[in-house]
Amino acid sequence: METQKIWDNFNDELYFFILKKVKDKDVTNDIFQNTFLKIHNNLSKLEKEEKARAWVFQIARNEILNHFNKESVYVQKLDTNKEISSEKYEHICCFDKFINDLPEIYKHVIELIYIKGQKQKDVAKELEISLENVKARVKRAKAILKKKFNECCKYELDKNGKLIGESNCSICKTE
Repeated sequence: METQKIWDNFNDELYFFILKKVKDKDVTNDIFQNTFLKIHNNLSKLEKEEKARAWVFQIARNEILNHFNKESVYVQKLDTNKEISSEKYEHICCFDKFINDLPEIYKHVIELIYIKGQKQKDVAKELEISLENVKARVKRAKAILKKKFNECCKYELDKNGKLIGESNCSICKTE
């Protein structure tokens, strides 16, 4: 079998197979090119012509895997033990006060997840409660905080659920 025959039979299908996996045209083009280069260089290893399709797609899968393995070398590992600084929240009116005013079961979960940066499943283990319970507490705590920010400080939520606006808070003006 010749490289041209493999190209004629599989190039479109192979290109879209790769594109579907990596979802980036530039990366797809690189992987596609590398795949055909390997096909051409290793054509003598193809023993049975009827197995060509499986062989070609296995080479493509290996090239896709090589791409993702190379890419993962450059991803920094997140340090989950590092506490998240509350400085980014200091400009928000009454932030500390509202957190401290939460009922203890909600306050503790919010501090562990959002201030200390722990994962919800780790908090569930630490508190010896279910993950669903942790999620429910977070949801309730957020609802309480949103209500307090809306009532007291006149903040609003944008379409992404983030606080926007300026503080118009009587509590902050007295402190």
